Formats: sequence, C-alpha cells, structure tokens
Amino acid sequence: MAKRDNGIHGFMGGRNGFDNLSRILLFVALGVFILTALFRIWALAVLGGILIAIALFRVFSKNLSRRYAENQTYMQLTGNARGYVHRFYLRRKDKKTHKIFRCPNCSQKIRVPRGKGDIKIKCPSCRIEFVQNTGTEKK
Repeated sequence: MAKRDNGIHGFMGGRNGFDNLSRILLFVALGVFILTALFRIWALAVLGGILIAIALFRVFSKNLSRRYAENQTYMQLTGNARGYVHRFYLRRKDKKTHKIFRCPNCSQKIRVPRGKGDIKIKCPSCRIEFVQNTGTEKK
C-alpha cells in the first residue's frame, strides 16, 4: 500500500493538481453531460469532453507559474460573484439566530439576537434608543 502511495505522490510531484479553476471546469463539464443526457445534443457531449480534457491538462501540468496565473485571473474575474454568494449564505445562516432592524432616525442596520422579547436598542451611529420585539422570550 505504501509503495503505491509513493508512486502516486511521485507522479503528482511538481504538477499543478486541482485548483479552483480545474474544479469549476469539472463541475461545468458534469452539468454539460447532464444536459446532454436530457436533450440528446451531441455538440454538448463534445463540449463536455473538451472541458474535461482542459481540466485534466491543468491538473497534470508541470508549468506551475502559468497555471497559477490562469487560476488567479479566474479568481479575480469571479471574485465579486463568489463574495455575493458567500454573503448571501452567511445572511441566510444568521437569520436563524439574529434579527436585523433599521434605526428609525438614520436607517442604520442593527443586528440583535432573536428570542429576547422586547428590548431597547441603541443605534451605534446616532445614539437614539428605540424598543423592538425580537420574538418570544425563551425560558
């Protein structure tokens, strides 16, 4: 077992391996193959095969500086979209434990824990205090 592992590690040594661009190429290829199965369009199968070939070329490439530059370009081009998706995920997760209110004076968003009943909230911006209900109080 150890001998086989050394062989795999030896083979992959100095190669690019899976990076973000290679992963997304494989996921897109999988989606294209699913569409091919649904709609029976041979051109989609060719496109899926090309995407897999590009992804595997990137994984096994020894030109690390070139693959790194390609991955960095991909990361920069998709940075805003990835950030938006990440913030959306965090907001959805946070919605279970916290509630967002707007200050009636300056419209500043204020995040408070859920389930505390009526609480007095002090706006960090304009220092006005107001009372809001965060849900039923847990006992």
